[in-house]
Amino acid sequence: MKTSIRNHLAGKVVKIIKGQAMSEIDIETAVGVVCSVITTRSLEDLDLKVGDAVHAAIKSTEVGVEKP
Repeated sequence: MKTSIRNHLAGKVVKIIKGQAMSEIDIETAVGVVCSVITTRSLEDLDLKVGDAVHAAIKSTEVGVEKP
């Protein structure tokens, strides 16, 4: 399948919880906070830090909704 990730949100990293294998990245966007889970190696390779401007690329099959 060509170009399966079509949903992009610009934002800023507001929280990082670094784990041994996986890490959680919270991104503040215009529509709210998006929580992303990536490998810790990717976190280190990207050298992400709180305050960094980022774009979250989200597969439509990975979207979840939570009521406040």
